[in-house]
Amino acid sequence: MIEKPEPFVKPDMIFSVSDASALLKNVVETAFPEIRVRGELSGITRATSGHIYMSIKDSGAVINAIIWRSTPVPFKLEEGTEVIITGKFTTYPARSNYQLIVNSIEMAGVGAILKMLEMRKQKLAAEGLFDASRKKPLPRLPQRIGVVTSPTGAAFQDIQNRLRERFPVHVLLYPATVQGETAAHEVAAGIEYFNKMNNVDVIIVARGGGALEDLLPFSEEIVVRAAAASHIPLISGVGHEPDWMLIDFAADVRAPTPTGAAEMVVPTKLSLIQELDNLSHRLDTVFATRLVGMRQRVENISVKSPKQIVMEWTQRLDDVGRTIGLIVSNKMAVARQKIDTVANMPNILTNKMHMLNQSMQHVGNMLNSLSYKNVLRRGFAIVRDENNKIISNSGGGRPATIEFNDGVIKL
Repeated sequence: MIEKPEPFVKPDMIFSVSDASALLKNVVETAFPEIRVRGELSGITRATSGHIYMSIKDSGAVINAIIWRSTPVPFKLEEGTEVIITGKFTTYPARSNYQLIVNSIEMAGVGAILKMLEMRKQKLAAEGLFDASRKKPLPRLPQRIGVVTSPTGAAFQDIQNRLRERFPVHVLLYPATVQGETAAHEVAAGIEYFNKMNNVDVIIVARGGGALEDLLPFSEEIVVRAAAASHIPLISGVGHEPDWMLIDFAADVRAPTPTGAAEMVVPTKLSLIQELDNLSHRLDTVFATRLVGMRQRVENISVKSPKQIVMEWTQRLDDVGRTIGLIVSNKMAVARQKIDTVANMPNILTNKMHMLNQSMQHVGNMLNSLSYKNVLRRGFAIVRDENNKIISNSGGGRPATIEFNDGVIKL
């Protein structure tokens, strides 16, 4: 039981109002240089000056409290949150009341924190920030990875070491505190920075393990909304396996640890080599199967179709025609040269012209021998449909005529 102090003011003493107020203020501040008070927050108001005015209450009493703007607040203050305030009592003579000046504030136990997180989770889920339809797939082989974490923490070193072991890539660090009053704003700023610059293929938000209170920045609304709004795929690797922060629900992928995040974002070199080997084997198998099929198709071809034969001879005829053109051109050039040099030798000229005529006659004979008529004389026939188009296979249409060497039969 709290002992009642002995009075030190004599009954015959008379004070001015200011002196009495100053005396009371001194007594209160001397008696309560520091005190810890537990209760629920109420009437939270932030003034334009940055100071926060509120009350802390329980079922039997209410105490006014003030948080000066320079005092760090590690979480968002909400109505009904049960907290423990450390501070000192003082009085405010102008209004004749007493109040608690807050030096630090913390949530009152894990139960209160979990209750607050559940309420916030339900609110953000109702806005659709955790919907599966918002999730983006991770890139198969990212070239650049952005990491938002403390540059001096073990999480960043674990991520770098695991990436070097598995598949070395370029890592960009956005340094951010991961605990304390400014942590949530810095983490959200890191996510927004990478999205604005669009200079990475995937983002990892990471922090090592810790107490639930230490991980609270990753459940702040500003962080959750930044993660949900990221157009770059984002992995949450906060805490250890049992730890679930609200950023885990908004991220595209949740990793159990920072090291796990590194393992999810890139494959191992060995797995890539195995995958390439499997792909090569599959390609070899497909190619070999197709090659066997093509060989069988070629072997099954016993006789070329008349159309194919005609096309081949036509191509040969074109080649011969080009060759003849060259021969004739050369012959004519030689003939002109000889005419110029032996203009006085009519017998030689006559002989040369005779030779040219023989060559032309020989070429004519060659052209006649390459005619498709000669193909028909060897026992082949050309089958045409009613539109006079050649039918080259059994399903090519209904025959209308058959052309032999000595004539055409209409069907």
